[in-house]
Amino acid sequence: MFDPVLLKSFVAVAENRSFTDAARTLELSQPTISQHIRKLEAAAGRILVMRDTRAVSLTDNGEAMLGFARAILAAEDQAVKYFTGSAMRGRLRFGSADDLALTQLPRILRDFRQLYPHINLELTVSQSGNLVRRLQAGQLDLIFVKQDAGAEGGRLVRRDRMVWLGHKSMTLEAGSPVPLIAYQAPSLGRAYAMRALEADGRTWRITCNVKEVNGALAAVRAGIGIAVFPQSLIPADLAQVPASFELPELGDVDFVLLDNPMAAREPVEALSTAILSRPVQRRV
Repeated sequence: MFDPVLLKSFVAVAENRSFTDAARTLELSQPTISQHIRKLEAAAGRILVMRDTRAVSLTDNGEAMLGFARAILAAEDQAVKYFTGSAMRGRLRFGSADDLALTQLPRILRDFRQLYPHINLELTVSQSGNLVRRLQAGQLDLIFVKQDAGAEGGRLVRRDRMVWLGHKSMTLEAGSPVPLIAYQAPSLGRAYAMRALEADGRTWRITCNVKEVNGALAAVRAGIGIAVFPQSLIPADLAQVPASFELPELGDVDFVLLDNPMAAREPVEALSTAILSRPVQRRV
């Protein structure tokens, strides 16, 4: 058993590389900090800190202890919040665009639920436009959606490029209508495709209407047509269509967080921070 009081002093010394600064940080005297370090070293049976007249450094055992100390203190803090009732409580109605749910988002949500077990997290997965309408109607508290690059509103998580997605065996004769796999209107991806094709004077035909991302990917894998997809989320077994297809550029898209100003701020900010601080990339 390592006393958390001693661990706090040790972490402060390790982070400041100074007994004086650690004492100032914890509002303790320098002799008290020194005493804490000696007691911790005695408990560990190892030298943790090297001291000389110019610098403070950690031994190899000290570096190992630093990792354990941070984990122990974090667990203690979480336990205190849980059992004293200071942990966040309430309901958080969260919505995600279905293709963004193919990223690390499920892991982020799982970690969030473990960290805040008293928050009732309700998840809705749908198209971006539908989620925006539900947010505006007060039916959701926070949504993670796609919108045109540079559009006002929301907190930018990352910017991506929309590309044409097809199966690696897909071919397209020059000048022939583009076989398009598209979400039912209204749809951001559908709008990107038709806007680009119309501007380029290309014709197209809808070969498959889908309601969700798994349907779109299944149709692409079956070779039924070409879909519009964020470049960073392309599954490993599919690919961006080759330049020989001569399809127009689609432009950038923003992944953003939008929230309901009437929602409880603490849970909204906690989940927003969790998403903003983690890489949003294709799940592997």
